[in-house]
Amino acid sequence: MIRENQYRTHTTEMIGEDCLGKTVRVAGWVENIRDHGGIKFIDLRDHYGIVQITTQHHEQLLEGIHREYAVSVEGKVINRDPSTYNEKIATGKVEIEAEKLTVLGAVSENLPFEVDSSKKSNEDIRLKYRFLDLRNRKMHDNIVFRSEVMSLMRELMKKEGFLELQTPILSTSSPEGARDYLIPSRKHHGKFYALPQAPQIFKQLYMVSGFDRYFQLAPCFRDEDARADRTPGEFYQLDFEMAFATQEDVFAVAETVVPAILSRFANKPFSPAPFKRITFEEAMLRYGTDKPDLRNPLEIIDISDLFVKTDFKPFRGKTVRAINVPGMASRSKTFFEKMEAFAMSIGMKGLGYVKVDESFNYLGPIDKFLSDSDRKELKERAKLNVGDVLYFIADDKKNAPKFAGQIRAEVAERMGLVDKSCFEFCWIVDFPMYEEDEETGKPAFTHNPFSMPQGELEALNTKNPEEVLAYQYDLVCNGVE
Repeated sequence: MIRENQYRTHTTEMIGEDCLGKTVRVAGWVENIRDHGGIKFIDLRDHYGIVQITTQHHEQLLEGIHREYAVSVEGKVINRDPSTYNEKIATGKVEIEAEKLTVLGAVSENLPFEVDSSKKSNEDIRLKYRFLDLRNRKMHDNIVFRSEVMSLMRELMKKEGFLELQTPILSTSSPEGARDYLIPSRKHHGKFYALPQAPQIFKQLYMVSGFDRYFQLAPCFRDEDARADRTPGEFYQLDFEMAFATQEDVFAVAETVVPAILSRFANKPFSPAPFKRITFEEAMLRYGTDKPDLRNPLEIIDISDLFVKTDFKPFRGKTVRAINVPGMASRSKTFFEKMEAFAMSIGMKGLGYVKVDESFNYLGPIDKFLSDSDRKELKERAKLNVGDVLYFIADDKKNAPKFAGQIRAEVAERMGLVDKSCFEFCWIVDFPMYEEDEETGKPAFTHNPFSMPQGELEALNTKNPEEVLAYQYDLVCNGVE
């Protein structure tokens, strides 16, 4: 609801057939100006939609008016000619016959780009004139959509018994995996505040202070490069914390909130809760990443044991992974060459493979290094069939899984195997607490240090650091954390 004032009595979405014969006043921006046989029309746009304005009896009102002028228009609501109905807009059967037009904001110079096609313009120009870019209906709807999602998040979290609490923006530095933004202190010369990468410490302080369930749509600041799924510098996340809770309690909340949001807003099917759970170790073996895209049907197998004493030096004593790509044998020579080029571009020394022909012979340079027992073992482990291609990835223990994951993703994309019509979720669990620091060779936290080791203090005191698992988990959707 709006309150009537000198600018408007109605929004565009309120203008309908129930307003016929009434004098109304609307305000917004001139989206378009058209001249049909001497009769001029304008499309007036506001936050809610578009309404057509005709100046049949007051043509002088549009003198000097240009696109993107902010105006207030007063006039009578009349029926459109049925031949001009516009079913694409809610007001498509009516129009306003203007009697008065007031310019609220003129355009002083030529527009840097056309608002209705701003997404085709250079990003720097769009950012400079952000107020124009956000007038684009698609951009505008994105902002509205974001607001609606956040509102639903708040509603769902409150139903789960969470309090929305704020945490400080000016903070001290804490290790979160990225660089901090530092803010110099005026009062304490030579000292700095850090913008929080996440409200980790503060939300835990809430818990030890006696609050039971906290959530926040929290701003996070990280001095890192832009990513496809994250704006540079800052982003917002649904952040929550629970007292006297287990991993299962956290999963239960997420598996209530996420499906509810998708049910309301997603235009694709999604995997139902409870989501699949995959250990970190299993994810690195089967998918070559701790953020697997489960829409990709290809899986990786470990065949290192077959090549411990092989005569093929590139494989001897290495970590060897294999990927069966069904039906790929019929692909052109160029396809295989492009996959080889991709492998080289990511740092691999080569990409071996064998094709399975109709007689179940293995075709490819690697076949001569395989024994009959190797061929039989590969057929069973990789579930090979006629027409399949088996890729081999060999490197050290650290790089082989990573390279295999990249090959898996690339070949599936090139083959069109990824089902892009759905959202596939999974939990990655049992992350290692520590990993070896490449520079010092000493144990370093794999991810977030603010987490409980599985086995608690006893595990820290009795196990080697690389054996300790953490209560850390990521929710992954379509390969994105």
